[in-house]
Amino acid sequence: MQYIDEYRDPEAARTLAREITRVVTRPWTIMEVCGGQTHAIVRFGLDELLPKTVTLVHGPGCPVCVTPLEIIDKAIAIAARPDVIFCSFGDMLRVPGSCQDLFSVKATGGDVRIVYSPLDALQLARQHPDKEVVFFAVGFETTAPANAMSVFQAKREGIKNFSLLVSHVIVPPAIEAILSSPDNKVQAFLAAGHVCAVMGYTEYEPLAKKYRVPIVVTGFEPLDILHGVLLCVKQLEEGRAVVENQYVRAVRREGNQPALIVMQDVFQVVHRKWRGVGEIPKSGLGLSKAYEAFDAEKRFDVVGVTANESPECISGLILRGVKKPKECSAFGTRCTPEHPLGATMVSSEGACAAYYRYRKPSSKPSSPNDSVGDPSCRATVCMDSPPVAAGNDDRKSDE
Repeated sequence: MQYIDEYRDPEAARTLAREITRVVTRPWTIMEVCGGQTHAIVRFGLDELLPKTVTLVHGPGCPVCVTPLEIIDKAIAIAARPDVIFCSFGDMLRVPGSCQDLFSVKATGGDVRIVYSPLDALQLARQHPDKEVVFFAVGFETTAPANAMSVFQAKREGIKNFSLLVSHVIVPPAIEAILSSPDNKVQAFLAAGHVCAVMGYTEYEPLAKKYRVPIVVTGFEPLDILHGVLLCVKQLEEGRAVVENQYVRAVRREGNQPALIVMQDVFQVVHRKWRGVGEIPKSGLGLSKAYEAFDAEKRFDVVGVTANESPECISGLILRGVKKPKECSAFGTRCTPEHPLGATMVSSEGACAAYYRYRKPSSKPSSPNDSVGDPSCRATVCMDSPPVAAGNDDRKSDE
């Protein structure tokens, strides 16, 4: 497949792995900050291809994982109303709240619909003026521009029966929270390429300088990730700490200016709670004063809803790179994708879900012919599997 096979070439992957092994002289811990990167790493065995001195840990980069439990409860409360058409990307419907999920609401008669764009939800508002149409606006900087545009368009057309339930989060404050934590062990970051395609990477530059930590903007295919790791390791070994752009085919330093302008018009930076982590100051986006009439939390009076996470779940430690999924005593037994205890098993893009899917004891490489065969490597790597399917073909919240 053109433009995909080039980035999954097994021999090129082996070459990059050998170069990383040649360069590294001491232990390093690197965090990837995107659920898509986590799944590529686990699925293709990239972490097992690296030398033992390089450890990859998984960050808070899955939008479904970090959406707070009480926001799910608020979505369920709104969706259960008879006068509401509740719209969402498909991956949010399976996420359990305190007692049920949006699919359960739909099964009991709620008008819950999967859409592929917030503009689809806006079109439903035009078609059903007798109903309140609510769109579930979650995710990172990647989805925020389209959601902002839907509200901008609704205001311009004078549409009164459309609103957003907003739970947007932004990445740089989460990275700073990890770096400033007393139990932090992350020494370099692979920054998510699609986030940087929108926001650019100027916000990372002061973080790299302040905390002396390399940050490499990285894509999502196996060769992208291995190249990102190599760039991180080179900086660490040379004592440098700057922002580099591995994903030059999609990311510019200044980002996507038209997208940033509409985001800054519709949204404002707010404090935001992250599921499994807690509140991170100035880490979210909420509707600005000029657009607060489109805030579903206020329109349906669900502002005060609260909920508590399972005390057994260690997803907060996993999202901060302190532990890995298999270090949890409930992994794969009391906590599974069908019955998740917490954030990182809730989402099909979560780190626990990735390990459950690709690292169960019965898991085998999809092609034995793709064994690496390099004595410096610890495992096999398979690059000929079908494209990543994160458990749900519906549009996801971070595309």
